[in-house]
Amino acid sequence: MNTIRIFLLLIVLCFSTLSMAAEKPHIHLLATGGTIAGSGQSATGSRYTPSQLGIETVLESVPQLQDVAHVTGEQLMKVSSQDMTDSLWLVLSHRVNELLARADVQGVVITHGTDTMEETAYFLHLTVQSPKPVVLTGAMRASTALSADGPLNLYNAVVTAAAPESTGRGVLVVMNSLILGADDVTKTNTIQVQAFQSPNAGPLGYVFNNRATYYHPAPAEPHTFFDVNRLQQLPRVGIVYGYAGMEADMLAPLLANKYQGIVYAGVGNGNIHQRAFPLLIQARERGIQVVRSARIPTGPTTLEAEVDDTRYGFIASGELNPQKARVLLMLALTRTSDWKDIQPFFFNTNY
Repeated sequence: MNTIRIFLLLIVLCFSTLSMAAEKPHIHLLATGGTIAGSGQSATGSRYTPSQLGIETVLESVPQLQDVAHVTGEQLMKVSSQDMTDSLWLVLSHRVNELLARADVQGVVITHGTDTMEETAYFLHLTVQSPKPVVLTGAMRASTALSADGPLNLYNAVVTAAAPESTGRGVLVVMNSLILGADDVTKTNTIQVQAFQSPNAGPLGYVFNNRATYYHPAPAEPHTFFDVNRLQQLPRVGIVYGYAGMEADMLAPLLANKYQGIVYAGVGNGNIHQRAFPLLIQARERGIQVVRSARIPTGPTTLEAEVDDTRYGFIASGELNPQKARVLLMLALTRTSDWKDIQPFFFNTNY
């Protein structure tokens, strides 16, 4: 009789465990490499090699993840983020859209190098076609470093992706306990763990005590997206950095090599050096789109200030920095080649 009772008790415990597991959200982790998967020979030195650890090792370093969600994962790519490419963005976007179309997946977390994390996040923000949470995270210190920040960043990213309050907010970046929106987040420091900030809009919220807290409700209306699921490549868009004493030949390769767009990272309010101006006018005459952005870390690049944008057919980037202006221009060019139709994209979050 006791044997039967023990057997029944084991069955009850088994079903109870399965029920608890079923109640946890399913968060799928996509690993792409970066410092969070980096390894060095010294715990106190700065020298390390990024993108060394596989996803299994990264997951094993944070066993507490399974307390938050049912976490699965895959090594989608292994690339240091300074080597990220447009084609890899398409691979990543396609996979995220596939995953979020599944009823059993409630959110996606992406581990990524920090060098181009803000660009990848913004590209996904504009191309992921689901309101389910997508959260990017990484590390400023390699996994072998004393007080490595990767494990806690990953844990907080899963907490954020698993939170119902994260739905409908677009793509997020979680670093150093801050929740940051993909449209404004940028890397502001080369070495410190608090490197990621949103200098114009500020953080959306924070993670503390296993909980994601937001300062404001999610937007009432979700933004629309650029559909890249059938694309194999993106329009060529380059960035040219403005500076004192700039020579015009800095722009010549973009005109000669079939670029469809140029982002000019100007001084001040996106202002253009007098030597660069004639080549940008030539670009417009050849049908190449020109976006004026600014190398300044905060504030918008506005229309019709010192530059007569309407006269030349230039586009002002608004609050997008040059690297994000490039992302948006590439995607806008998949819809239209008319600068008058492209300009509204830069001032309207409902693309």
